[in-house]
Amino acid sequence: MSSTYDVEVRPRRARPRARVAVVVSGWPRLSETFALNELTALHRAGLLAGVFATKPGEPGLRHPAVAELEPVVTVLRGGSVADQAEEVATRAAGTGVTAVHGYFAHRPAEVAAAAAQALVVPYGFSVHALDARKVTSAELAARAAGASVVLACNADVAATVAAAGVRPRLLPHGVDVDAFPATPPTPGAPVELLAVGRFVAKKGFATLLSALPRIDRDVHLGLVGDGPLRAGLVALARELRLGSTVTIEPRLAHDALPGRYADADIVVVPSVVDATGDRDGLPNVVLEAMASGRPVVASGVGAIATGVGDRETGLLVPPGDPVALAEAITELVDRPELRRAFGLRARTVAETRFALEDCASAFCSALGEIHA
Repeated sequence: MSSTYDVEVRPRRARPRARVAVVVSGWPRLSETFALNELTALHRAGLLAGVFATKPGEPGLRHPAVAELEPVVTVLRGGSVADQAEEVATRAAGTGVTAVHGYFAHRPAEVAAAAAQALVVPYGFSVHALDARKVTSAELAARAAGASVVLACNADVAATVAAAGVRPRLLPHGVDVDAFPATPPTPGAPVELLAVGRFVAKKGFATLLSALPRIDRDVHLGLVGDGPLRAGLVALARELRLGSTVTIEPRLAHDALPGRYADADIVVVPSVVDATGDRDGLPNVVLEAMASGRPVVASGVGAIATGVGDRETGLLVPPGDPVALAEAITELVDRPELRRAFGLRARTVAETRFALEDCASAFCSALGEIHA
């Protein structure tokens, strides 16, 4: 089947002589599990020459993989792109680096390209979601022109890159299916709804809260996360008189998430396109819920439909529509047998299409082959 981008689904053996320096954005960030998974895989494969962050990350909870990678991470001094590229080149010189890879299409890719030029090695970069929209189409095309590879993690952002005249390779992120085991749901009432993510506009949590009064069933929502919209979401829940129907919980450490999915009956991912045009690709929560054997009710936005098959592993609704969201949730509340069937299929899809071992191996192979 022809496509505007290449799809890589089978890992290939990486050439061991590759040594890739990777430029990321903030370090560390709890929400960027996908980056930690792939960087850890590179590190364990002996392909990682170092990680260079263009700015400090966020305080608070840390993913367990951060400690393993910390010895090879450098948070660059502030300054211009040229300043940061010079620091990468200086620190990477003499380490056997064979390429520099920017993990996002905006500043990390720009720094990577300049550092690679100074080191006289090739460069490439990955695109994920908002980063592809932080640069103009012309900038993206120009940045890709000299790259040895452009990787896209989902079909939505791959289409954005293709529209700029660039041919990316599609390499989906994976989920650790062993860390997120499928467990049978606990029967009883209320039916437990779960939503997890940063409290920012594109996650659509205001739409979800607005849908709850329309669900005339015994349900409870656990809304897990943190972010700039926390106070607004708390105020909206109070305005809607949701009371004990919703519990707005703090963000959780990564190793606490599997148990939280196990406690849920339905996972809701009500993503929207925000006022700036930002939107999710294929969020971590979708793959984690699927691996956990839970049905997902989600908006058909970004690349979510590449994970959530409508009436196969869950239900898809239009973004920003509380009525449609309430109707979909109500249908699954009323049909526990459908929830079970969707959950079983979701686990199978997670195992066969998004297993972390396969996806991370494909990522390592792509960088190992192209950047050797």
